[in-house]
Amino acid sequence: MKKAVIIGSGIAGLSCAISLAEKGIKSVVASPFPPERSQSVMAAGGINAVELTGGPDSVEMHIQDTLAGGRYIAGRNAVTSLCKAAPSIVEQLERRGTVFTRDADGSVSRRAFGGQSYPRTCYCGASTGKQIVTALVMECRKYEALGLIERRTWTDFHSALIRDGVCCGALLFNESGFELYPEYADALVIAAGGQNALFGKTTGSMACDGYTAGKLFMQGAELKNLEFIQYHPTTMETPQKRMLISEAARGEGGRLFYEDNGRRVYFLEDKYGEKGNLMPRDIVSREIESAGRQVYLDVSFLGSDIIMDRIPEIYELCMKYRGIDITREPVPVSPSVHFFMGGLAVDLNHETNIRNLYAAGECASIYHGANRLGGNSLLAAIYGGQKAAESVAGRDSMVTHHSFDSYVQDETAKLMSDLGSESRFPVMYIRDMAAQNLKEDLGIVRDKKRLRKGIEDVDFYLDIADKINYDSSVLPYFNYSLTGILTLARAVLVSADARHESRGAHFRSDYPEENRELQAASVISYDNGAYRVRYDMEGRYEN
Repeated sequence: MKKAVIIGSGIAGLSCAISLAEKGIKSVVASPFPPERSQSVMAAGGINAVELTGGPDSVEMHIQDTLAGGRYIAGRNAVTSLCKAAPSIVEQLERRGTVFTRDADGSVSRRAFGGQSYPRTCYCGASTGKQIVTALVMECRKYEALGLIERRTWTDFHSALIRDGVCCGALLFNESGFELYPEYADALVIAAGGQNALFGKTTGSMACDGYTAGKLFMQGAELKNLEFIQYHPTTMETPQKRMLISEAARGEGGRLFYEDNGRRVYFLEDKYGEKGNLMPRDIVSREIESAGRQVYLDVSFLGSDIIMDRIPEIYELCMKYRGIDITREPVPVSPSVHFFMGGLAVDLNHETNIRNLYAAGECASIYHGANRLGGNSLLAAIYGGQKAAESVAGRDSMVTHHSFDSYVQDETAKLMSDLGSESRFPVMYIRDMAAQNLKEDLGIVRDKKRLRKGIEDVDFYLDIADKINYDSSVLPYFNYSLTGILTLARAVLVSADARHESRGAHFRSDYPEENRELQAASVISYDNGAYRVRYDMEGRYEN
């Protein structure tokens, strides 16, 4: 029987595991937390899918909106397959128990999100991700009982087992047993989420730290479009994190404004017209940044009945964390790092440049180009997981498992050696300092000076990381993951420095216009400390 190891138990990982099980292929799903604590649960807004029973919208419009939002560097073939699959995916989710909000006629409700020609975002109130995770967990348990899915919680990724350009599984770290062990498999599927912890306090989970992508990059996997980092325009500051005020609020009619001498200025509507509040996220974020003053989001005019019926979670969020009653007053908002269009470079089969190494979800770069449309992330996670499973199942020959005993012994010896000594440099302090630098140097607006400074700062942290042995205040994972995280941070900065234009979520004040000669994905590779960027003009990964 074929076997796959899946890293991550969010929507992409669960979707892949279920799809493999339906094909009679066993999977081991490894993650540090249960699915209920995954990043996917935080996805509030909804999932895009065109209604096929008539109306002005169409799959072709969904394709065009996705390509335009990504500023035409996502491949048409990839985007077409994603958008065509969307309606059937929503139907499948319903059959599995996802409870979508419905209109009076019984059809699934759809709301407008930024960059859409027509409303096409299906939703479950403002907790769509939570509903989907719940449905997938229940489906997953059925296959666990059949022995086709094995979930291993409190388990961290250490590295891939790669020989001669072929992946043979993963080296995993058991938190409870403090041990490294190999898990051999015919395929390794990465569904580890984005890179939130690179930037410290964001809208996402700090468990998504980018280490898996960084380590695989060091092991030869290519990364793509790292410079494209989406700032969500409407987030609320709290002591713990940036709390997302879902685009659903603006989809229901919410308006952004700032005050000037006691007068409300609806600056987006003044500049872009009626749909100003639902422009793509990169544009809205830059407009808020350029306003240079506190911006507010107002939904109070909708009335308490509509608010409590359609966006009750946003009401509860604002009331709980800031004591703000959105039925009566506006909420102060500002942009925050939210989503990463860049990640592991995969082809249409979701396979990387390393044979039998796949990726799906936010950690895989394929569908979003330079900027993701709201509502496309959940769609890409589900479809990407299913597509990776389809590719694993379609691979004719199984892997000849090499012995990695010496590699496992060397890495175990290194880990145990680290346990025996203290470091002058606490790991979390270095991570916090690096995150602060990245926030400053990879902001909404960038330039050569800031990016070069960022690279120098990360080089300094990498030099310190080489001298660290052990920080007893944290789990061993945080020690061995530091170099991979910092290496990924440097790759992001190098990619941003190399792209001499402004496109989508990558805006450079020193190159403020799009450059037609750079209308392609960036691909970065690593070779013994050398970072090399090229542009995928032939569409190796996109077509």
